[in-house]
Formats: sequence, C-alpha cells, structure tokens
Amino acid sequence: MLDLEEIRLTIDEREALRLADLEGLSHEEAGQMMGVSRATFGRIIEQARKIVADALINGKAINVEGGNYEISSTERLFSCENCEYEWHEEPGSGRPKACPSCRHSVVFRVAPE
Repeated sequence: MLDLEEIRLTIDEREALRLADLEGLSHEEAGQMMGVSRATFGRIIEQARKIVADALINGKAINVEGGNYEISSTERLFSCENCEYEWHEEPGSGRPKACPSCRHSVVFRVAPE
C-alpha cells in the first residue's frame, strides 16, 4: 500500500468479525466457537469493530497479526430450524441464505463435537 499508517488487528479480533459480521452468529454462538464466554466475545468484537472503523474513517491499513491459531480445512455443518435437515458447506463459501431442502431462511451452524 502507499504510505498508510498501519493499525493492528489480532487474529482473535479478525475471527470475531468473521463469526459475528460475516457468518451472522450470535455472541453466544460465536463465543462457543472461539472457546470464550459471551461477555469475552462481546469485548473482542467491540474492540475489533473500533479498529476497523478507525481504519476506514481515517484511511489506515489493517495489519492482522498475533495469537496462536490453526487454519482448518474441514467442512462446516449447518442445520435448518424448520425441517432439521443437516448439510455441509465448504470453508470460505459464506453463510447459507436458506436450507437447500425446504428453502427456510433460518439456519444454524452446528458446533463441532
């Protein structure tokens, strides 16, 4: 990038943004996925949103770094609220808009066991 000031976003903050804002999970669901409490997840996502807003409003580059993490290539399991149909989605395919069986729009990600 040009000579932009950089702002730091941690791996945990990035993951919180992905789970809450991209995947649409509740703080409770996202906290479970990250292995933290709902309150802790709330603090992480609040900080992450402030960092991204600062970068967007003030023209800063975002540098994602820090933390211990493992990139998973496993499929994601979803379930339909209406018909209870379960199906897998490939990583990176985004959150499903509707159940492939009944087209109901309320679907949930099933946490790994």
